[in-house]
Amino acid sequence: MADPHPPDSEAWPESVTDIAGYNEQSLRTLVRALHLSPKGEFSLILVRCNEASLRERMRHRLRELSHLPIRELVLPASVKTLFTSIKTELGDEQPQALMIFGLESVSALDEVLTSANLVRPEFRKSFPFPLVLWVNDEIWPKLMRLVPDLTNWSAPSIKFSSPPDS
Repeated sequence: MADPHPPDSEAWPESVTDIAGYNEQSLRTLVRALHLSPKGEFSLILVRCNEASLRERMRHRLRELSHLPIRELVLPASVKTLFTSIKTELGDEQPQALMIFGLESVSALDEVLTSANLVRPEFRKSFPFPLVLWVNDEIWPKLMRLVPDLTNWSAPSIKFSSPPDS
């Protein structure tokens, strides 16, 4: 069955009911992406969500819908490199999936993104699991501009929407 909304589509749902359905479909797309990721291989899943409260609700719903144990990492503002932060946090642990939050609070965001692009092959070598990177619409253009080689490894982004007045 074809996805009723392309994840990168700029067409936003118009009503709260439409938004709830849109977000539910996006959530199912994320669950499917996690479950279909080849075991033992790196995959990058980009998720776009502007609101912290919506992100939190979707994170909880994801845990309800998916049987995968998903590790989480919240980046501190002081982070210098994405790769090293993940490597340090995980040590020898190889989770089935990792979700990364907090890019919007990183002080040296341009440097963090540029360094991630430079060490792109290391992500594949070191992280044989799906990596879910949550970003907002402010970070999205920087991600596309500064990390093109890494983002090319990802499928189209999965987007969650909030009502216009929220």
